[in-house]
Amino acid sequence: MEKKLSGKLIAIIVTDGFEQSEFEQPKEALEEQGAKVDVISLKKGKVKAWKDKDWGDEFEVDAIIDEVESGNYDALLLPGGVMSPDKLRVNDLVVDFLADFLDEGKPIAAICHGPWTLIETHNLEGRRMTSYHSIKTDLINAGVKWVDEEVVVDDGLVTSRSPKDLPAFCKKMIEEFAEVVHH
Repeated sequence: MEKKLSGKLIAIIVTDGFEQSEFEQPKEALEEQGAKVDVISLKKGKVKAWKDKDWGDEFEVDAIIDEVESGNYDALLLPGGVMSPDKLRVNDLVVDFLADFLDEGKPIAAICHGPWTLIETHNLEGRRMTSYHSIKTDLINAGVKWVDEEVVVDDGLVTSRSPKDLPAFCKKMIEEFAEVVHH
């Protein structure tokens, strides 16, 4: 059976404090479909996840944001957790990387607090999205049509609310990442 994402290079952008399940399950789903996945962060070495109200496992960083170009990637995954998106959204290189994806119509999957970082691109006006309920107002203030649904797809942008939505999120992420560029 042919794998849907063979030959695709996917970026996952995280820093310390991302939700472990929202990183591990989608990453595994992407790799099972033949994608090569790069874990991109703000620093070299390892990043530490957040799991069940405490620190989780550490994961190897493949590249730092200063060294990567959005043009080399086919799709992007933004796991949630409170700390990681809050640190990423104040980093200009991360925001520029995400803005390039939105401008080029490349698929993005963001779960829980993951969409928080996308707000800083100032490029979400009119998009239909969901997220963890605590950032709903932030997204609405950015011009998003926020809905409370398990998974929402808007022109290549896949969003979900929390770890309980991971099965639906991963399924839709694979479908969108397998398609060509969205415009």
